[in-house]
Amino acid sequence: MRLQALPAFNDNYIWLLRDDAGGALVVDPGQAEPVLAAADANDWRPSAILLTHHHPDHVGGTAQLQARWPGLPVFAADDPRIDGATTAVGHGQRITAGGRGLDVIRVPGHTTSHVAFHLEDADESLLFCGDTLFSLGCGRLFEGSAAQMHGSLSRLAALPGHTRVCCGHEYTLSNAAFARVVEPDNPALRRRTEEAQAMRDAALPTLPTTIANERACNPFLRCDQPAVIDAVARRLGHRPADEIEVFAELRRWKDGFAG
Repeated sequence: MRLQALPAFNDNYIWLLRDDAGGALVVDPGQAEPVLAAADANDWRPSAILLTHHHPDHVGGTAQLQARWPGLPVFAADDPRIDGATTAVGHGQRITAGGRGLDVIRVPGHTTSHVAFHLEDADESLLFCGDTLFSLGCGRLFEGSAAQMHGSLSRLAALPGHTRVCCGHEYTLSNAAFARVVEPDNPALRRRTEEAQAMRDAALPTLPTTIANERACNPFLRCDQPAVIDAVARRLGHRPADEIEVFAELRRWKDGFAG
């Protein structure tokens, strides 16, 4: 199978997972045009669509793709804000999409009904996580609480370290600027920042990342680490009570971070 990130809008990625039979899983098609162009250029067709959450930049192209390929299955959370879904999915469910088995993980925080899809077989482990986990960051809390997002990220961080993480946006360098303020002495973070800068200089995506990389570098997955706790304590003026308070302050700090 071949994994491909299609750029959309300013910084979105639509993920494709193509197979040898001429089909492809399409994840979060906020625009139809990149998918249509790629399908026409490479002679394949979507076998299924996976939607992680209801925001227009992740679902906006779905109807046009369904019009082009009638009967195209669309998997999404049971949320009335998601038009076009043909199969509702829930936490812990195993689905078959495009001939592949994927596990559904509920990850509230960015939105209340956000889900992620995890594919693991003998050859590959992939996570399609929308706007929950980013390389060196996480999504804003538009609907959920800090406790919910911390729990969601903890579930994702528990996946195998070799899992390739397919995020919804190209945010790595902007996230790196914040992460290096939080943990300026983290050598893994320094290496990841240099790697990401080289990729962007070459007009390449910095994604997918891996769960192992994110555990080592992403402050939002490191709320139990002394350096991160100390950084948050300095901002708060007191020792945080628990990891959720660490996470909540990190998210507030990042929301106002100007780089």
